Amino acid sequence: MDVYVEEIGIDGAFVFTPRKHGDERGIFFELFKSTTVRDVVGSAFRTAQVNCSVSKAGALRGIHFADVPPGQAKFVTCLTGAVFDVVVDLRCGSPTFGQWRSVVLDDSSRRCVYLAEGLGHGFMALQDDSAVTYLCSSEYDPDREHTVYPYDPQLSIEWPADLDPCLSSRDLSAPTLTEARRSGLLPAHPAAAAGPRRPAG
Repeated sequence: MDVYVEEIGIDGAFVFTPRKHGDERGIFFELFKSTTVRDVVGSAFRTAQVNCSVSKAGALRGIHFADVPPGQAKFVTCLTGAVFDVVVDLRCGSPTFGQWRSVVLDDSSRRCVYLAEGLGHGFMALQDDSAVTYLCSSEYDPDREHTVYPYDPQLSIEWPADLDPCLSSRDLSAPTLTEARRSGLLPAHPAAAAGPRRPAG
């Protein structure tokens, strides 16, 4: 296998580090291979949309998630620059509900993060012009997309403190985890993988 795979402590989230092949021309590596992802996550990853964002240092995007079903699994990497990437378990009933894990994605390690449907995702750019690409399993639908406040004290995400954060108005006004749960926005576990979304009790 031309990739090293790590579990990061949240069911449905993995880090893929590709093996790089280099010579005098530069490097080559497999950024994404459907059979490898299928073997690791247990199901095929259907790419319905590919997004790319370019961010200045301190730009914070997230925590974003989509209604389940259909949900939106993502395969995320940083093509240039570096980002502090975060996965949050938003699935009500999950053993790790409300927990988060982070990994630095950059143009040196070439790490990629896979996150399953129902997991929240966000990142802070560590350098100017950091370009992040996302392979998404479903197309963007603004009526089914949501966000949780990334500085929610209940989550206590340890965002880099040496940067001046820059957030969209949508992310700044996002509900807390508790508010999102009370309003029925969050997916249920194991319904995040299969079955209808239902409000938390």
